[in-house]
Amino acid sequence: MNFQRLVCGLLAALMLALPVAAQTFPGKALRIVVPFGAGGVADLTARTVAQKLSESLGQPVVIDNKPGAGGVVAGDAVAKAEPDGHTLLLMSNGTAVSAGLFKSLPFDTVRDFAPVSTLGFFDIALITPADSKFKNLGELLAFARANPGKVNLGSINVGSTQNLAAELFKTSAGVDMQIVPFNGTPAVITALRGGQLDAAVEILGPVLPQIKANALRALAVTGDKRAAVLPDVPTAKESGLPTFVASSWNALAAPAKTPKDVIARLNKEINAAVNSADVKKKLADLNVEARASSPEQAAALLASETKRWGDVIVRAKIPTQ
Repeated sequence: MNFQRLVCGLLAALMLALPVAAQTFPGKALRIVVPFGAGGVADLTARTVAQKLSESLGQPVVIDNKPGAGGVVAGDAVAKAEPDGHTLLLMSNGTAVSAGLFKSLPFDTVRDFAPVSTLGFFDIALITPADSKFKNLGELLAFARANPGKVNLGSINVGSTQNLAAELFKTSAGVDMQIVPFNGTPAVITALRGGQLDAAVEILGPVLPQIKANALRALAVTGDKRAAVLPDVPTAKESGLPTFVASSWNALAAPAKTPKDVIARLNKEINAAVNSADVKKKLADLNVEARASSPEQAAALLASETKRWGDVIVRAKIPTQ
């Protein structure tokens, strides 16, 4: 009898010592803080995954849009949230860019978050007017090299992913181009079609209708492989720029001190959601390649992108804010 009591006591002690966070998680609604306004690709990606997560977790998953200040407001809200897995941050290239773009941040981009998983990747494209004399990227580069400073290359605002990708294009190609920033994609499209720009760097999704309608021409996409929606358009790598690889991405992260078992549970559910057929289809319709990851892979992506875009900012001599 004494032996049985001893065994029962040891088992009870072991059960108490085991992590219980994952067993009780989630205990309430989850909140995904999105550093962009409603209706954009990142917001719609978050909403698509959130709906699937809500079904599997048995709790509402609400989207909290906090745009502005280069994602700093959203990042600060999550960095200071209770680290229990119920508050998540939608990370993006912008999260990595902010680390090099601001003199100081109220949080450390790498140390104050626990990346959980990537969600998806989407293409960036080099585009020209449909009637441009440049029929491919090689022709644009040849002209730029023969005429330093004569090519006007458009992007949205300074410090954006598109603007930094334009800077990366310049340095990768070793050419002198004038990078002209605009306040938003519609203004870039208008300038292209009006002849004020020779080319532009933009996220593919927002300009895809113009390309499909033959109002704009895509010279190249900048990812590792061709875009599924434009299979005839080569990558920049295929076009003679092996070092010019850039794509936009989204991921989910929790506050840094979130228990590892909660991170593991979230990662399992996010992977299941992102890999489900209906989510893949919905994201593909947004021109997003659904791609989940391990927490370690997401953390490595954040760290490498933070360093990479920080180096681009320094080389381009973009003043910190």
